[in-house]
Amino acid sequence: MEYVLAITFNTPGGTTSTLSITGVKPDITKEQAVSLMDTIISKNIFEVNAGELISKSGAKLTERKITKYDVAA
Repeated sequence: MEYVLAITFNTPGGTTSTLSITGVKPDITKEQAVSLMDTIISKNIFEVNAGELISKSGAKLTERKITKYDVAA
């Protein structure tokens, strides 16, 4: 299984911006996600087209099951 954490932030113009992080541990907690989001906002290290990330909007953890097929001849 692969786990993806999608964290969504509000930007100054009233829009949102989402960052997706693959390979997270399946037991990540809400508190850890919130702490990560707070750190991202306080450090202001990401630049997005809509401006800086100013507040938290949402977070979700998605579990994906991937089946790969060997189709080479």
